[in-house]
Formats: sequence, C-alpha cells, structure tokens
Amino acid sequence: MAGHSKFKNIMHRKGAQDKKRAAQFSKLSREITVAAKMGMPDPDMNPRLRAAVNAARAQSMPKDNIQRAIDKASKGDGENYEEVRYEGYGPGGVAIIVEALTDNRNRTATNVRTAFAKNGGNLGASGAVSHGFERLGLIEYPAKAGDEDTVLEAAIEAGADDVESDEDGHAIWVAIENLHPVARELEKTLGEAEGVKLAWRPSLKAEVGEGDAATLLKLIDVLDDDDDVQTVWGNYEIPDEVMAKLG
Repeated sequence: MAGHSKFKNIMHRKGAQDKKRAAQFSKLSREITVAAKMGMPDPDMNPRLRAAVNAARAQSMPKDNIQRAIDKASKGDGENYEEVRYEGYGPGGVAIIVEALTDNRNRTATNVRTAFAKNGGNLGASGAVSHGFERLGLIEYPAKAGDEDTVLEAAIEAGADDVESDEDGHAIWVAIENLHPVARELEKTLGEAEGVKLAWRPSLKAEVGEGDAATLLKLIDVLDDDDDVQTVWGNYEIPDEVMAKLG
C-alpha cells in the first residue's frame, strides 16, 4: 500500500463547494434520483443509492431533501438524466475528466467546451485522457477518523488495495467490485464514510507550476459551478508553496 499523498489536488477542491451549498444539494439530489431510478429505491438494496445518500449526509443535506429525491424517482417525476463523460486538457497539459448528469447533452457539451476554451484548456475526444487513469472505487474518511496507521490497518483488514492520507483526510482505494463490501467492513471500525464512489485515479501525476496553477483552478471552479457537472477529476498536483502564493 502506498503512503502519504496530496490527494486534495487530484479531485476538485472541496472548499469552493462549501460556499455553494444550494448548488451542491441540487447535484446530490440529482445523483440520488438517478441512482434510485436505476435500481431499488432502498439504499440497503442499491449500492449506488447508498453511496449517494451517504454523500448527501456528509454534506449535511436535510433528511427531507434526501427522501424527496428518492420519492421523485419512485413516482417517475422530473427529468430523465443521462450520464455523460468529457475528457480534455487543462493549462500545462494536465489531463481532466468531467462527469455529468444531464437532460440536455447539447447544453452540457457547449458549457463544458466553453469552460475549457476560456480557461487555457481544450476538450478532447472520448478516450483522449482516460487511458491515463484507473477506474476504481474510492472510500473517503475525514482526518478525525483516525491517524494514518490506524486507517491503514483498518483498510488492510477490510480488503482495500491502497491508502493515501494527508492532513485533510484519508482516501482508500479498492477494486470496483469490492467497493461496497470493503465500505461495509470499514464502517465497523471507522464509522460511516464521508464518501463512497467510483473514481478516476491517475496513473501518473503532473506537477503544476505557478504560471498555470491559477488558470487551472479557475477552470476547475467554472466546471464545478455548472449545474450538470457532478465531478471533476485530474492528474494534477499543485505544490503547497504554489497554493500558498495563490492564497
């Protein structure tokens, strides 16, 4: 198992999301509804729905909102969303994968393409960058769940493949088919996870210099602001000293 890593730079920045709680709730609701439509409306019988509900709880989404999103699927209400993935390159040539849930492919494609074009990047064809990533399961815990050794030991016992820890928390990586069995085992020792999801893990990380970092972060924020975009993944790593200069 690997040790310390600056995982916070791989995924979109959580700090920006915290300021946009209403928009985040909307995205979480959309994922819950889609998950409930694709399987049973019972989180105990539907792993994807369980993960979506856990993610919503981790963001302090009210129980009533969660139940409304599930009920919307049961009643067949609302739009029919489809999953779409976009791939492209950001400033400095970093690889970026954007996952969206949309009821209008043309709108979403235009918005994503514009975001890349206006922020030093360019959208590529399907498969342009995903070959440089692994599709894995990701279980996230906050730092308060335990120190690095405690979480590592629990992860090994539960059957995880890799752990990355830093001051912000712990990222536990597993094969896709083991995601929910491992998550259930971890609950016994570490409590409920902050996130249980499918993720894109870069095979190699690209360090971003000061010249490109600000533009890259702007691109991530613009993508993250789009209502249709659910997650943004990248192979970038921004050194702490560069982040400090950016404030």
